[in-house]
Amino acid sequence: MTTSPADRVAAETWFLRRGLPAVLRPGALVRRLWQRSAPALAAFAVFMANSILVTAVTGKHTINIEGQPTRTEWFVLALLLLVAPVAALAGWLVSRIASWRNRAGVAAVSVAVCAVGAVLGGPGPKVGGNLIYVGVIVAVILVCTATGIGSILGWALDTTAHNVTLVGSLFVRALPIMLLTVLVFFNTYVWLMAAIVSRARLWSALGFLALIAVAFVIATTIDRVRPILTASAPDAPETQNAVLADTPFVHLPAPEHRIPLSRIERVNVVFVLAMSQVLQLLIVALVTAFIFLVLGLILISPKLLAEWTRGNGSPDGTIFGMTLPIPESLIQTTLFLGALTFMYITARTTTDAEYRAEFVDPQVDSLRRRLDARDRYLADLRHA
Repeated sequence: MTTSPADRVAAETWFLRRGLPAVLRPGALVRRLWQRSAPALAAFAVFMANSILVTAVTGKHTINIEGQPTRTEWFVLALLLLVAPVAALAGWLVSRIASWRNRAGVAAVSVAVCAVGAVLGGPGPKVGGNLIYVGVIVAVILVCTATGIGSILGWALDTTAHNVTLVGSLFVRALPIMLLTVLVFFNTYVWLMAAIVSRARLWSALGFLALIAVAFVIATTIDRVRPILTASAPDAPETQNAVLADTPFVHLPAPEHRIPLSRIERVNVVFVLAMSQVLQLLIVALVTAFIFLVLGLILISPKLLAEWTRGNGSPDGTIFGMTLPIPESLIQTTLFLGALTFMYITARTTTDAEYRAEFVDPQVDSLRRRLDARDRYLADLRHA
């Protein structure tokens, strides 16, 4: 039986790192909240440090680049391209830290960097407003960690990173829709729509398309895991011991019957499997959208932009409140084509036997292993 605090911590950490926070009692999710939030806080600190650097270089709290960029503005654009990968790397490195004390130190330093960023940088010139912004983001990170959402997202991102080689094959599957969307890309009516429709209306349309695709993924995921969710008999103890050999649960006795999953646990299982698939498909859609964005920057001239948009196109566009020397209609067309690609590749892969064998089936097998560990863990808690 698991009696020592160290064994209990190891068991709880094992479930959290594998995206099953619903298995744990609510009190367990609150323990070590500060340390478990360290990766997300470190990633946020990178963005705030970048804000300090941009403000120091430009003297402004907002990025407004119109026309041909200067040397300084090219440097700012390079910072914008690098900040997200660097933030992701920082979060990943912090997540590798095993010592809870070191994690607590990293979390404290990250929040301090964010506070300095609110004073020296931030989204606006008012320090008070920037401090409120930082406080809200830190609070959201802590809430996501305490509710287990951060655990699920972290596992999904880790799974996507370990299966990044599948992105290439998924991209090959997306080539037919890319050839089709080339016709859409060179369609003047699409560019006219992109030039006239507002960004808010476009985001509503993209959200509608994304909801359809995600609903399809969830529906197929439920069909895939239903036999596991409704199973009453666990695997043989010998089989369980083999698959749980490197876990904290190998020495715990296996219950004779599967402990029924609660409703929140069922939601947790479906959500974590669907999220891992959605993230992979989203990467493919983003890569496709980026290709069309680069293609547009190469081909689109002011004269061609005026012809396609009938004079409604702006040579500068906005992304997350930043004004960049990218035509607004090109940004909107790229977003639309990315959404179409996401829908197509979602429908294609969820019915593709090869994709299921390469990605979905291993995830289902991993889920069966985690549920075996869950049964042993909960049975031990009841006996303790």
